[in-house]
Amino acid sequence: MFDTVREDLRATLEEIRQAGLHKPERVIDTPQSATVNVTAGGRPGEVLNFCANNYLGLADHPEVVAAAHTALDRWGYGMASVRFICGTQEVHKELEGRLSAFLGQEDTILYSSCFDANGGVFETLLGPEDAVISDALNHASIIDGIRLSKARRLRYANRDLAELEARLKESADARRRLIVTDGVFSMDGYLAPLREICDLADRYDAMVMVDDSHAVGFVGPGGRGTPELHGVMDRVDIITGTLGKALGGASGGYVAARAEIVALLRQRSRPYLFSNTLAPVIAAASLKVLDLLESADDLRERLNANTALFRGRMTEEGFDVLPGEHAIAPVMIGDAAEAARMAELLLERGVYVIGFSYPVVPQGQARIRVQLSAAHSTEDVNRAVDAFVAARTQMEGETLRESAG
Repeated sequence: MFDTVREDLRATLEEIRQAGLHKPERVIDTPQSATVNVTAGGRPGEVLNFCANNYLGLADHPEVVAAAHTALDRWGYGMASVRFICGTQEVHKELEGRLSAFLGQEDTILYSSCFDANGGVFETLLGPEDAVISDALNHASIIDGIRLSKARRLRYANRDLAELEARLKESADARRRLIVTDGVFSMDGYLAPLREICDLADRYDAMVMVDDSHAVGFVGPGGRGTPELHGVMDRVDIITGTLGKALGGASGGYVAARAEIVALLRQRSRPYLFSNTLAPVIAAASLKVLDLLESADDLRERLNANTALFRGRMTEEGFDVLPGEHAIAPVMIGDAAEAARMAELLLERGVYVIGFSYPVVPQGQARIRVQLSAAHSTEDVNRAVDAFVAARTQMEGETLRESAG
């Protein structure tokens, strides 16, 4: 049987390659940092890393690494269990308490990933008599989580408040209504208009959920994310997020929410009940990250400066960079094959970035998503821009030669 399936799969893979949609996985043989060694063509080379979610540069911070070493001796390697059997340690409860206080929520529950966190919310809280209203550009984990629930599903165009209000009116007969949005949309770097969303939620008696994975740690005056930035920390009912981006870059996720919501998730959320506990070493290192965030104003300022420099220079050089102030700076290319080619040329010039294409982004909207970090120097940022200019010049030359040939 599999011989037939094998041929079908090979044909599909070839179609992906021919369309320029193949996504190679390059191997890094160093710790995650502003500069990494990437294996390319069998030879490792030092390159500037502009594609990690290491916003504050904490993935290899010596104090975080030291906390992880200490935790291995104190708490062991893994729990070999789920939370409600014998998988809860003091370090997990401490981290949940610290996250609750940091995010201004009543309680927090840890998951193996934010994907699992989003996968466990909707099915637990909403039934057939309820409605969930989701932004069209929400993360795949939100989309999949909504699919698992039996709630009525409604969608509104990205950040379109008029359409959101129309969906709220359309679902007036629902027992519960939950508006869900990314705090920052990861492919565009756009921020959700949370104050206006909360106003609509108040007007139509709906709850608000925000996935703030690309904001917590560095967005807002204290790094508490988009609810803090928009002044609605007390008006958001559910915040999901990850420990795998600005908060150390390892793995793990959480739901920070009203106490009753978290209590029910502990009893009925399937990804929580049936997945092994977050490794204690990650929980302990994350506590050290929260310590560092209390005095991380300099890191946030450096990240903002690097972001402004990159966006400004790229715009001056004539690149199409989506507008905004977030450290995600999408350089729009359009054609998937051209985006992949530019990423290859940038790697040759010592700048590691990735071309994003369908199905990660819509057809015809391929891009290079540049992600700035506080770990980058001004020289690093300028070098990246210069590499973009040189790669574009080479691609223009290649196009001319193909036309002439």
